[in-house]
Amino acid sequence: MIETTTTDLIINFSYVLAAALFIFGLKLLGHPSSARKGNFLSAVAMLIAIVVTMFDNNIVSFQIIAIAMLAGSILGVFAARMVAMTAMPEMVSLLNGIGGLASLFVAWATVAGTSDYGVFTMVVTFLALLIGGVTFSGSLIAWAKLSERITGRSVTFSGQVVFNSVLVLVIIFAAYLFVAQPAMVAGINIDFNVVLYTAMALALLFGIMLVLPIGGADMPVVISLLNSYSGLAACAAGFALHNNILIVAGSLVGASGIILTNIMCKAMNRSLSNVLFSGFMPATKTDMVIEGEVKPLSADDAYYVLEAAQSVVVIPGYGMAVAQAQHAMKELQQLLEENGAEVAYAIHPVAGRMPGHMNVLLAEADVSYEQLFEMDEINKRIQNFDVAMVIGANDVVNPAAREMKGSPIYGMPVINADLAKNVFVLKRGMASGFAGIDNPLFFKPNCRMIFGDAKETLGSMIRQFSD
Repeated sequence: MIETTTTDLIINFSYVLAAALFIFGLKLLGHPSSARKGNFLSAVAMLIAIVVTMFDNNIVSFQIIAIAMLAGSILGVFAARMVAMTAMPEMVSLLNGIGGLASLFVAWATVAGTSDYGVFTMVVTFLALLIGGVTFSGSLIAWAKLSERITGRSVTFSGQVVFNSVLVLVIIFAAYLFVAQPAMVAGINIDFNVVLYTAMALALLFGIMLVLPIGGADMPVVISLLNSYSGLAACAAGFALHNNILIVAGSLVGASGIILTNIMCKAMNRSLSNVLFSGFMPATKTDMVIEGEVKPLSADDAYYVLEAAQSVVVIPGYGMAVAQAQHAMKELQQLLEENGAEVAYAIHPVAGRMPGHMNVLLAEADVSYEQLFEMDEINKRIQNFDVAMVIGANDVVNPAAREMKGSPIYGMPVINADLAKNVFVLKRGMASGFAGIDNPLFFKPNCRMIFGDAKETLGSMIRQFSD
């Protein structure tokens, strides 16, 4: 009896320690300069939680847990070293999906053998099953969109609103059967396992139907929201298992994900309901076409403007990640500073294809955190910059958000690159951005298009400075 009590005390103390490390880790993740330390503390907390849970005699053998941890560690090291920065959003989507799948399996394992539990346990188990299934299948669709396995645009079909509405009603009915477990419905004997597997299938289908209608412009919001879902699913699974650390960790992930999602929505001037329930709303189309004359410029000619510039603001986007141009930009930044110019980086909250994508990309190139400025801060003085260099960004510098009421992104806060004295847009061609919207910035009188691979273009500028 004493040994059991001592073991319980050690487990509970370790859970409290892990929870504290999770909270401190989450706090440190709030700033780029401390994000690595925060990530490390959170990883240590998870390791403590897993190892301590192994002392519980009601789980599988230590050997199986050790094998699973080793396999996960190998996969983690492989992903960290082999996955390119351009594929990071897709990997985050898959990690969210795996978290949801784990919660789905926990819910399934809880009631697969027996459903003789109280109402509360059955309710939280169903929630874990539903949210976990939605997170898993929704994350797979997000991954397919981001990796361009399927179209990144909104996928809709005739009768979608009706289908989704009926699907929700069926899920509610399945939840009633799952929790109440009636032996007979309308004179038909229903086996609980049939209800269980039907509910799992409905959850997976619901995740697909939620994410399919969401277009590429909303992908940063979707990734953040799915991350929150994975935390909520884990929290529900924690209640089903009566595991305190799982409840705490899931709640932290769920709450922080919702907060980040809200920030993303504000950055896009969109409501969460508009993004989340796009599959329940009639589709709207716009045939707006922007016309004008594009003024191309060579990298060699751009050098003369940069050489005379006293201030340069760099606005990175997903195209910079694709071209792996962040290191070349860092080298050009140093040359500009040696020439007496101030260099700043303007970061839009939804630049790239996931929250914080550009911050991580620039940190990889050892760009100082003090040179990274948020959209609101840089917009206050952007008209004073001699040159705004837009590298692979599109939608986040689109002035249609301010000027064209018929644009799908009208009202979305953007970086006002067009207000700088000169604008250089480094871009491969005239294709629209991930949102599929034309950009009138390219036709502004002060804008010059520098076509080609961004890394090669920056390399040409660097050679001009070096000569």
